[in-house]
Amino acid sequence: MMPWIVLLFIGVFDWGFFARALISTQNAARVAALYASQQNAPTDSAGACAYALRELRSSPNISSSLSTCTSLPLIVTAQKVTGADGTFAASVTVRYQTQQLIPIPGLFPSQATIERVVQMKL
Repeated sequence: MMPWIVLLFIGVFDWGFFARALISTQNAARVAALYASQQNAPTDSAGACAYALRELRSSPNISSSLSTCTSLPLIVTAQKVTGADGTFAASVTVRYQTQQLIPIPGLFPSQATIERVVQMKL
């Protein structure tokens, strides 16, 4: 019975880290898009990066020395797009790579890359 309990514990442990990463990445994208739309700076990837870093700073593989968002584990891009209603919008994409975890074949990979895109009207 012990192997099943260990496998279940590992699955719950991994799922918790992945769920936290999903929520944190979505929140970072939302905050960065809010900055880009309110500051009327829809192409300011550096500014959006600063806000996304503040939101993801407590994530396990985002070190305190990380100051740019141009390579994994964190990539942030901001651009000006036409929104669904035909007006201009700021679109921010946040791509975050999770830390290495224990892989469970068929259920969880050892590492996941999460990408979230948020658009906000200018």
